[in-house]
Amino acid sequence: MTLLSVNLNKIAVLRNSRGGHEPDICRAAQTCIESGCGGITVHPRPDLRHVRPDDVRALAAMLRGRVEYNIEGNPFAAPRGAYPGLLALAREVRPTQVTLVPDSDGQITSDHGFDLSRDLDRLRPLVDELAAIGCRVSLFVDAGSQDFAAAKAIGVKRIEIYTGPYAEAFAEGEPDAALASCAATARQAQQAGLAVNAGHDLSQANLGTFKAAIPGLAEVSIGHALIGEALYEGLATTVRNYLQILR
Repeated sequence: MTLLSVNLNKIAVLRNSRGGHEPDICRAAQTCIESGCGGITVHPRPDLRHVRPDDVRALAAMLRGRVEYNIEGNPFAAPRGAYPGLLALAREVRPTQVTLVPDSDGQITSDHGFDLSRDLDRLRPLVDELAAIGCRVSLFVDAGSQDFAAAKAIGVKRIEIYTGPYAEAFAEGEPDAALASCAATARQAQQAGLAVNAGHDLSQANLGTFKAAIPGLAEVSIGHALIGEALYEGLATTVRNYLQILR
C-alpha cells in the first residue's frame, strides 16, 4: 500500500491569518493519524508564512514512534530570525525523512525540482549529514529527470516526483503525456535502486489514475487538495451541528 503523508501547511496558514492557536496543528495531525494516514509532512520556510519551527518541534514530540515524519525544505536557504535552517531543524527533531526542495523565498509553492546533473555535487555533503543523523533523504525532481544512479551513489534513498504538470494536464482532460513522463521517471529511478514518492496538486480526482500508472509508488504527500476537500466535506456536518444547538 502506498503511504499517505498529509501536508499540514494549510492548517498553519489558517491559524496564522487570525493569530492565536486555532486551528491547532497538532490536533489536526492527531485527526489524520486516527483516520489512518501513515505520515505527516510539513514544509517550513524562512518567512514563517505557514509552518513555523515551533510547529516542527511540537509535531516531532507527538509523532515520534507513531507515524512517519517528513520535513521538506530548501537546504540552502540561510537561517534568519526564528528560522534556524532546514538542517538545523533536522538535527534537532530527527524526522523520518527530509525531502530536499529547491524553492526560493519568493515562491508561493514549490514549482520545480532539482537538476540532478548540476546539483548533486553541492547536495552531497548535505545528504551525508542527514544520513548521519538517521534521516532518509528524498530529492524533489521534475518528471523527465535522469542521473538517478548518481543520486543513489551519494546516499539519496528516494525521489519525489513533482506532479504539478500532471495535475494540470489531468484537469484539462489531457493527462496522457504528463502521466507517461512521470511513469518513465519512476521506472528509471526504481531501476537505479531509489524508491519513488510523489506530490503536488494530487487530489481524489487524479490520484487513482496516477497510482495505477506507477507500480511500487512508495508515498504521496498531499496537503492543499486534501485540506480543501476536507473543508467542503466537513462543512455540512458542522453546520448541522450548529443548527442542532440553536434549535
